[in-house]
Amino acid sequence: MSLRNKSILLIILILFVDQCVKIWIKTHMVIGDEYPVFGNWFIIHYTENNGMAFGMEFWGKSGKLFLSLFRIAAISAIGYFLIKLIKQNAKMGLVLGISAIMAGAVGNLLDSAFYGLIFSDSLTEVAKFLPVGGGYASFLHGRVVDMLYFPIINTTYPGWLPVFGGKPFVFFSPVFNIADSAITTGVFYLLIFERKQLFGNQEKVEKPKTE
Repeated sequence: MSLRNKSILLIILILFVDQCVKIWIKTHMVIGDEYPVFGNWFIIHYTENNGMAFGMEFWGKSGKLFLSLFRIAAISAIGYFLIKLIKQNAKMGLVLGISAIMAGAVGNLLDSAFYGLIFSDSLTEVAKFLPVGGGYASFLHGRVVDMLYFPIINTTYPGWLPVFGGKPFVFFSPVFNIADSAITTGVFYLLIFERKQLFGNQEKVEKPKTE
């Protein structure tokens, strides 16, 4: 299989799984519903966010539009870079790492761009697909569906701690999705294993010896 086809296959696979899970969640659960998968440390918890990965948000509706437009620009840049790498027959790990990041970015963009148009809201009832009267938001203003929650440590800070004493502490608290996971995995893989390939080898130039 060619490098190009491997990249396309990985992108399609990540998008397929990401969107299938999100659509199932959207059409079977109400925001706030949750199901334990492995005890209390892996939970399917349905939530939605207007902003960045892992539920981070900023600037309300204007920030949402800015983020959606930024995603489009970023995906275009990543796609151009990916095509360039494939044409240069770059190392497979580098190409697949970039492919995973692109797939994750596209996955979340699909939520933002189209979910508001094709689904009703999920606040009080299970969302309807193509509801009469239209969806809950306009183009590029949909919310990203998140569901993966890993509260591995769920406790409270010791009472003797200043400021935080007695308050709840959860690790890991963000709720995220498969697209977020693809982006994060791709970034960490590139930084750990493909840093030289990504940023280029900086060879040291030895100064000529003087006699």
